[in-house]
Amino acid sequence: MAMVDQHGTTPEPRTTLDEFPLVREDFAHRWTALISSTVLANITRPELEQLLAVFTTQVLQAVSADPHDPELGRRLGRSMVEHDFISSETLERTIAFLGESLIPHFHLPPTWSSRLVRVLGGLAAGYSDGLRDRTLDEQELSKTAAVIATRRAEAAHYDSETKFRAIFNSSAISMAVLGLADEMLDFNEALLGLLHYERCDLRAVKARDLLHPGDRESIQNVIDQLASGAVEHHRSERRMLRSDGEVVETLLALSLVRTPTGEPAYYVAMIENMNELRALQTQLVRQSLNDVQTGLANRQQYLGWLENAAGTQGPASLALAHFDIDGFRVINDAFGHDVGNRILVDVANHLRAVFDGVGQIARIGPDEFGVLVKDPKDTPAVIALVDEALELLTEPVYIDEHGIGVTASVGVVARPSRGVDASELLRCAEITVGWAKADGKAQWALYDRERDLRDRDLCVLAASIPGGLELGEFRVDYEPVVSLADGGLVAVEAKLRWDHPERGLLDPEQFLPLTSSTGMVLRLSRWALERACEDAGRWFTAFGDRAPVLSMDLTARHCQEPELVSEIGHLLQRTGLPAKLLQFELHEALPAIITDDQADELDILAGRGVRLILDRLAGGNISSERIRQIPLGGLKFAGCLVHGLDDGANLIDESAATALMKWSGILRMPLMAEGVRSETEAKRLGELGIRWAQGPHFGPAVSADEIHARLEATGG
Repeated sequence: MAMVDQHGTTPEPRTTLDEFPLVREDFAHRWTALISSTVLANITRPELEQLLAVFTTQVLQAVSADPHDPELGRRLGRSMVEHDFISSETLERTIAFLGESLIPHFHLPPTWSSRLVRVLGGLAAGYSDGLRDRTLDEQELSKTAAVIATRRAEAAHYDSETKFRAIFNSSAISMAVLGLADEMLDFNEALLGLLHYERCDLRAVKARDLLHPGDRESIQNVIDQLASGAVEHHRSERRMLRSDGEVVETLLALSLVRTPTGEPAYYVAMIENMNELRALQTQLVRQSLNDVQTGLANRQQYLGWLENAAGTQGPASLALAHFDIDGFRVINDAFGHDVGNRILVDVANHLRAVFDGVGQIARIGPDEFGVLVKDPKDTPAVIALVDEALELLTEPVYIDEHGIGVTASVGVVARPSRGVDASELLRCAEITVGWAKADGKAQWALYDRERDLRDRDLCVLAASIPGGLELGEFRVDYEPVVSLADGGLVAVEAKLRWDHPERGLLDPEQFLPLTSSTGMVLRLSRWALERACEDAGRWFTAFGDRAPVLSMDLTARHCQEPELVSEIGHLLQRTGLPAKLLQFELHEALPAIITDDQADELDILAGRGVRLILDRLAGGNISSERIRQIPLGGLKFAGCLVHGLDDGANLIDESAATALMKWSGILRMPLMAEGVRSETEAKRLGELGIRWAQGPHFGPAVSADEIHARLEATGG
């Protein structure tokens, strides 16, 4: 079963054991690696891993149970004790591992963090119960040994009394022998320490008076049941009084020892301090909700804060400030993780110095911190605190004469809190951090809903590119490139377009920039190149040398392929397209980002007849050193350099365009232009030595069939 959220939907984990059985085995393997060195049980590592796989299933069942069943978590805790997982370090590592890794590993909804906290609390409680029962079972053995020793004392007084006394006196559990008249016959040092009595004083006290007045009547009923034989022993939580009157919660185990004839002889009581057990349980829960390194709350507790703040009883408004340390990996790589951890502690201390008393601070990632401010005065007040924190972070920490300082990118979200989903708040904060990083780092960014919607719309479009390619929604159109001398068709530039079922026909500028974030750029580039070469190969077959040159963009990612030359060679051979009819356009920024080896690949392509031109020249800075390494066969101008030649153009643009194009003529290589919009631009370009041009003035991009028809109609 799964919990129903406030919208009436049922969030289900995105990973299930039935669908991905190896996920559980991997989780159990990681769990095993973490605790194997602490487990005291006589068990092999494969057996331990198999057992933890079963425990993993039980934890997932407990977290996904709806309604929450506290017994599932307790049962798992008791099972750990039953399998001899009795080391406190084993429990500590287990709770920390489950708290940090379960939800992200199995892709569970982040809102289930509160469930996980309850399950871990139940696990700790069950572990405590199991450990207590185990201890009491051992006590029962001790009690039996004590009774047997007493009986054997009749036959072997010295030997039996020695054994009993050793057990009685050395036990860490408080023990007492009570007479039938409620007198204290004997007791061990542990009981004196528990109740803060001196030996002589405790001996004078009646056993009944050690109990809280509210428990005395009920314990008398228990004594009566023991005496009558209705029960053999009794165990329950009782309140006892210390010598100073302070109440201590205990677990009392009471048994009646009888004579060989069956008559009551005395009572044996064993008492365990429940305050200590509960303190341990509280400590375990606290450790599961706090970051050990910095002492701050961890991500699970932070999620709990957000869920409470977003509830109906939460504040009217809230603000989140997420700090992501910029380039933290550089510190770890340069100085090691110990220094990195010290820096994280310093960051935590700086955030405390600014936000203590104002907001709640947590470490929510390896190098991320979150701050929740309830009912802030206003957004500028929160931003002022963020600026103060950023200023503190820049203060260097000196380690071995190295002054190490950090910067952070901060995402700030301020909004009304009622009815807001905690996971949505986290998402908004995280994407805002991304904006701050994308805009240059070491700064804050404020959440903008409109920008978020635009970005989400682009993300939806980017994510659907693979499906569109699979469904055949992409096509290659061809923009005519004409000779400015006679207007004849000399080339076509391949344009990858997306016939989107909902958004209509999309030009490459609308979706190609998104492919770098999805890894689809190379796949689309290859697909478009293959389709274009196939079309151009058919034109060459039909028209021979009258076929136009095929020109298309060669992306930086495609240039990085080590087998680029071989790939292009096989493609030309398969499609029958001569290398001289293939022209690659290199973006003006590409020469600066490719390596020497990649420049050599381009040189080989040019040597085999493929023409390379530098595309979209718009007056930017270009590395002349790299250009000398690439055998360019032409330059193509675009943007303000082309439009600066139109009627009424800006004088500065016109002067720059004229000067640059005249200078380019000195290079003695073909000059081209794209984006030509008017007859004036075309005429001025021709006067400045531009040979080929394309753009709206010469016609839009059309299909391969239309290019074929145009070639037939014009004879080339």
